[in-house]
Amino acid sequence: MSSLPQENKTTAGKPSPAATVEAAIFPESEHPIREQQLDREALKVLYRLRDAGFKGYLVGGGVRDLFLGKKPKDFDISTDARPGQLRRLFRNSRTIGRRFRLVQVFFRGNKIIEVSTLRSRSEYEEDGEGELLASNNTFGTLEEDAFRRDLTINSLFYEIEGRTVIDYVGGVEDLNRGIIRMVGDPDQRFSHDPARMLRVVRHAARTGFAVDAATSEALQRHSSELMLCPPSRLRDEILKDLRSGASKLWAEQCMTTPLWLTLFPFYQDYFQAGGKDETSLALLRILGEIDRVYQSSSEEQPVHIEEHFLFAALLLPWASAHFKLPGEERLRGPQFHQCFAALREDIGERFGVPFNIPRMAKERISTLLINLSTLHHAGNGKGYPKWLKKKSYYQECKRLYDLYQLSRGKGTAGISVEDFALPEPKQGEVEVISAVQEASSSSSRGRGGGNPAFSSHKGGIFGLRSRRHS
Repeated sequence: MSSLPQENKTTAGKPSPAATVEAAIFPESEHPIREQQLDREALKVLYRLRDAGFKGYLVGGGVRDLFLGKKPKDFDISTDARPGQLRRLFRNSRTIGRRFRLVQVFFRGNKIIEVSTLRSRSEYEEDGEGELLASNNTFGTLEEDAFRRDLTINSLFYEIEGRTVIDYVGGVEDLNRGIIRMVGDPDQRFSHDPARMLRVVRHAARTGFAVDAATSEALQRHSSELMLCPPSRLRDEILKDLRSGASKLWAEQCMTTPLWLTLFPFYQDYFQAGGKDETSLALLRILGEIDRVYQSSSEEQPVHIEEHFLFAALLLPWASAHFKLPGEERLRGPQFHQCFAALREDIGERFGVPFNIPRMAKERISTLLINLSTLHHAGNGKGYPKWLKKKSYYQECKRLYDLYQLSRGKGTAGISVEDFALPEPKQGEVEVISAVQEASSSSSRGRGGGNPAFSSHKGGIFGLRSRRHS
């Protein structure tokens, strides 16, 4: 292992403007990543950057996953080239983002490689007392880009010229030791962006790593600040975990922290610390079944579960306990409508408002949950009556009811990949679908897409609400 001297140095994991940091350089003999493991299109981008005289690095989760022997979901690249230079270099590209511009390079089959210019560490140049992330997030150096990232295991760079891994923050050691650790001062990082606490839990769940003591203690101190994030951002973060194929592990990890009841306080009356109560165990069984479906997804048989169904599954154990569903008798007439109105109102207030759930989604969630009673009492052991099978909601309600039965230990069928498999487009529809996907990706794709969520309160920025108005 060699080192690469830079201009600045760290103190207790936080860079100081006047010191010098030496990056640890790990040659190919000291790390498991091999060039042939990289995505072909990602390699094309990296080599074109090199041939044009720019530096290009595979960054973030791609390096982490390759190091751990996993297949990365995305191959993101950082470079010293500016967005305008990237656009001239890659004609098959477009620029997205307002606060910080990214370039998406397109390949056949709707393949996208995101390329970002190295960013500065402006957050670290504050005195530590600022409430929110600084707005002057500008272009920077490799070192600055490493220190602005959230977790040490996500702050590594792989460069193809020497086939080396570049590490400024001890990420390689943390990968080898199985540790989740924040870059810099965790109190300051969580205070500036509380959503980072969700990423700590997410990566601990997905990797099976332990959270280091300083990060864990800071998470305990700042957990109440999580709801300062915009509702839509929290909703999208939760959806990432529900669709990850590791939602059960995520929930188990989250239940060991104050974050679970911060996100879902309505579970308070049915929850025991550590998730050992019947309601929590039922939810974990449901999430485990959803994980099984996502893990069975493939390129030949992709899976898509709509968000209203995922949220109904997340709420199912609470709704069952709170509204005594499915009940001893089938809900009918005025009783059905009264219970449905109460359920819809509670979901809107307890879940819809905190997570900015669209009205139609709330309606569909309520419909799925209230009909637990209908399916439970209409079945006669030989199947369901024809009048029920003709209902527009039958198929989805049947899937949710199967999850309910499984969660109570009374069913074994569960749900199948075929229930949520995307239908193959008919001839002539492929171009239309491709155009829709391209248009939607610019407004909804993860961290790069869409407009930043600015707070309406004075002093709020980067999607956070000012504590003075929360």
